[in-house]
Amino acid sequence: MRSLLILSGLLALMASAVRAGDERYHHGPDSQRQEGVPQGKVTEHVLKSEVFPDTIRRYWVYVPAQYDGSSPAAVMVFQDGHAYVNEHQDFRVPIVFDNLIHQGDMPVTVGIFIDPGHKKPELPPKAGWQPTPENRSFEYDTPSDQYARFLLEEVLPEVGKTVKLTDDPNQRAICGISSGGICAFTVAWERPDEFRKVLSHVGSFTNIRGGHVYPALIRKTEHKPLRVFLQDGSGDLDNPHGSWPLGNQQMAAALKFAHYDYKFIYGSGQHNGIHGGTTLPDALRWLWREE
Repeated sequence: MRSLLILSGLLALMASAVRAGDERYHHGPDSQRQEGVPQGKVTEHVLKSEVFPDTIRRYWVYVPAQYDGSSPAAVMVFQDGHAYVNEHQDFRVPIVFDNLIHQGDMPVTVGIFIDPGHKKPELPPKAGWQPTPENRSFEYDTPSDQYARFLLEEVLPEVGKTVKLTDDPNQRAICGISSGGICAFTVAWERPDEFRKVLSHVGSFTNIRGGHVYPALIRKTEHKPLRVFLQDGSGDLDNPHGSWPLGNQQMAAALKFAHYDYKFIYGSGQHNGIHGGTTLPDALRWLWREE
């Protein structure tokens, strides 16, 4: 019960107002609508999963205006999808994708924004952090291949019914915030043959369900062909699960030691999407760069 209360507190923090250390971060032009930039289309869907039995969830699909069906599109998957797909919150991914695809800074990319599973017959009326999706921590914080199987066996085939998606792992990226950040890394770590680009915002590389082992595993496991972008802040959490700033610094140190293609930006922000949201355009440019 104590663990559940702490995790609920993490979600409340991510939904909170600007706090000390965050006021320095502001959205640039790539996170705002620009005249003459073609706009992609976002559609909302509902999925009942068999990989995660008895769960139901929302997900959204962004298809860029430049997609014409003549060739498969690149793919980027976002955990806690409602936080990334909303154009009025921190990340504003559809706007950023529109601008960067138009500029040629990233490929024609389909975005898939997935919320965690609710263990109810029907979904809550609105997407968001509350009520807390009961299956979120199990899905996101568990270091196993189950979430990767969920994507590969259920989500990508379903989206692929209407949009041609690439099967090139170098053209597949995955992103998340907090527990969604460690989930993104877990998917690529477990299945580098399917996903090779990772973007983690204030990732929970702590001992919620054993994910604190990743720095040691990175150092002792044969090198995997991953590109990893980490973002965190000195004001991030420190609680019985561990220290988020220390966990992210240990991840960065391990990736450096093992000669991974990685980047770590460390600011003054807290456990929310403010710093990560304002730096998202440059993070995507780095993640999708060709060299």
